Formats: sequence, structure tokens, C-alpha cells
Amino acid sequence: MIAPLLSVEGLTKRFGALLVSDSVTFAVEERELHALIGPNGAGKTTLINQLSGTLPSDAGRILFADEDISHLPLEARVRRGLARSFQITSILPDYTVLENVALAIQARSGSSFRFFGRVGQERALNDEATAVLTRVGLVGRSTARAGTLSHGEKRLLELAIALACRPRLLLLDEPFAGLGQEESQASIALLKELKSDVAIVLVEHDMDAVFSLADRVSVLVNGRIIASGTPDTIRVDPLVRNAYLGDEELA
Repeated sequence: MIAPLLSVEGLTKRFGALLVSDSVTFAVEERELHALIGPNGAGKTTLINQLSGTLPSDAGRILFADEDISHLPLEARVRRGLARSFQITSILPDYTVLENVALAIQARSGSSFRFFGRVGQERALNDEATAVLTRVGLVGRSTARAGTLSHGEKRLLELAIALACRPRLLLLDEPFAGLGQEESQASIALLKELKSDVAIVLVEHDMDAVFSLADRVSVLVNGRIIASGTPDTIRVDPLVRNAYLGDEELA
């Protein structure tokens, strides 16, 4: 039996007396898009922070490709193929779109950020960065300063930066937040294409996006997963309806 790409076992996080991640357990297979949904304050972003290594866990294990990465720092997890985007965009606004992605490629290779000035001279870096930008549809904005991009373009740039890390698993925290309908549809199409190559954990409030993309859905409420299954199973789960979705959102 092939082990899942990601196995989360009893992951727990407290902030003082507040239990935010309550023995969370789930798994993600290769090339699976696994959505994490739940109300505001359910602990979704905290869980993503634990998985990515930006926040230590108090208990539990994270296995990635059969390796226990529970205590590895973010950089070590990235090198093993686990990359993330953030709920709020985290780009370098004074650098060009191409330079943002090229710097991510440079960091992936182990170069120090003190070599910023050399990026524009590195043909190999720029060629790879151009290929990533082509994939996400931003190649036409390569020379623009990242800070001048629209909100939707910044979300795409952040995704490009994550892809530049050559991940086996992407952690995406609300990538559709603030997008218009046309931008959302384009992003859905892009993620459908990406999940043929890379596993994705998606935290998202847009239920149309979730149910059109997800292979499996886990529902987080008060720090605990109350249900996990296919989108069709989650749609009709009475516990999920009562705790989060409601009838109107599933109409």
C-alpha cells in the first residue's frame, strides 16, 4: 500500500488556554487537491502555519513523503518540496515580477539573499522564472514592478513564487480572496491544471471554487476536523450543514 504524500497525525496547538488545533488528523495523496473549509476562527490558517513550519506544534506529527518533518524549519520543508502561499500577499513590491520569481528560484538553490543584485544577470534563473510566469499567465507583466500589479495579479505572482520552489505539495491559504468573478474562474482553471502535477491543500471560503476543485474536503470547526470526504459526501453531511455550510450555501 502506497503511503500518502502528507500525513497529519494528532496535530495540536495551544495559545495559552485556547486550543486552536485539536488533535487534527488527515492525509493528502499525490496529485490530490484536499480542501480545508470551516468558519472564521476555526483554526485553518493556524493549521497551515503548522504544516509549513512557520508555527511550531505542541503535539502530533507531520509526515511528508514518509519523513517526519514535524520539527524542521520552514526552509528545510521547502527544500523537501512543501511550499505555501499566504492569506495576505507577500511579495517584494519594489522588484519586478520576473525578479520576484527569480529570487525564489535562487533561494531554492541555497543562495543567500545578499546576492539580490546578481539576479538580473543570471540567464538560467530568468529563463526558469519566465517559464513559471508563462504557466500562471503573468509573463506579459514580467518587467512590471510587483507593487503596481492588481490584487488578482499579485495573487498569481505569489502562486508563481510558490511554484518556483518546485513543490510536490502546495499549501494555498485563501487564494481567491478579493478576486472578481472573472479572476476567480481563471484561477480555478489554473488550479485544475496544476493539480495534475502537484498535490494541493486549499484553505478557501469560496464554496463554488472548493466544490469544483476538491478531490476531498475536510471541515474544521473549533480546531477539530468534524468530517472528511468527497465533495458530494460533505454537501449532504448533516453535521457539516448544521455546523458550517447551511442549506443556502449548498443550493
